[in-house]
Amino acid sequence: MGLHHTDLSPDVLGLLREGAVIPAHPLALDADRQLDARRQRALTRYYLDAGVGGLAVGVHTTQFAIRDVGLYEPVLRLAAEAARAWTDRRLVMVAGLCGTTDQAISEAKIAVANGYHAGLLSLAAMKGSSVDALIAHCEAVSREIPLIGFYLQSAVGGMTLGVDFWQRFAAIDNVVAIKVAPFHRYRTLDVARGVALARAEDRVTLYTGNDDHIVLDLVTPFDVRRGNGETARVRFRGGLLGHWSVWTSKAVELMQRCRAAREAGHVDADLLALDARVTDCNAAFFDVANNFHGCIAGCHEILRLQGLLEGIWCLDPEEGLGPGQKAEIDRVRVEHADLGDDDFVRANLARWLA
Repeated sequence: MGLHHTDLSPDVLGLLREGAVIPAHPLALDADRQLDARRQRALTRYYLDAGVGGLAVGVHTTQFAIRDVGLYEPVLRLAAEAARAWTDRRLVMVAGLCGTTDQAISEAKIAVANGYHAGLLSLAAMKGSSVDALIAHCEAVSREIPLIGFYLQSAVGGMTLGVDFWQRFAAIDNVVAIKVAPFHRYRTLDVARGVALARAEDRVTLYTGNDDHIVLDLVTPFDVRRGNGETARVRFRGGLLGHWSVWTSKAVELMQRCRAAREAGHVDADLLALDARVTDCNAAFFDVANNFHGCIAGCHEILRLQGLLEGIWCLDPEEGLGPGQKAEIDRVRVEHADLGDDDFVRANLARWLA
């Protein structure tokens, strides 16, 4: 057995279950599309000073193609070392895991060796497999590292996964959370039902990855009927989001506001109204108009405008901003300027880049 969730420090496991802001860490490249270690460290420092509860590295926003160019282990190591050198507060370190079973197990071992606490398991490489085969794959990887399930939206390679899969997945002992990111309300309900039917809601924490409904996910209770008149109330506790790789200090403030509303048992209309505004920003960042073609480059563009990245380069030269995306990003930066954190970045950028 590799790393089990009972091996994690109570502080780390408690933070994960309480619900944290976990940005999906982008990849900083130079004009030759090589790793820019200085700016990669600066991004990590930015997120930590913004007040995040953890980092997700080697995930979709980091670009799955890092595996093809030998950057998976170096990028994981760089983020972990930069975080340890910058702060001594508790953090949840999440590593993206991809591929078929052998590859995912290998990546899990790399993650554990670099001090990561959990693995966000993409099933995209297993598309077409039966539920039995998917569960066997997940069980095998869970023997190496605590797992965070990943319901990836179909527009970027995800598959449809029903209640039966999520119930069986949530029943795996070393599953600690699920990132719910199908961008689809019915499929989001399937995850909530699966966790409740597995009676795992106290062990498996839901994290929103639904960038189209961040605020609503964080404030909405999901009631699931389990039979015999029993109702389980399931909630999203935190967010693991590509959207939160930008304007991150304001994302932390938003998370605090949503948590306070949940604890008070009252969600005011102004907070509910923020859902549409955040979604409007996300439509620009993620290039919804072009079926998410520029979803990574759009986040890069915000970070470039702030000075954190030198350019918007991706490993794939074909990945860039979609038609009209730049104009949409410029629009939301003006219309929703209060949701941005340009002043925070400007005040700290030199220190992060040092």
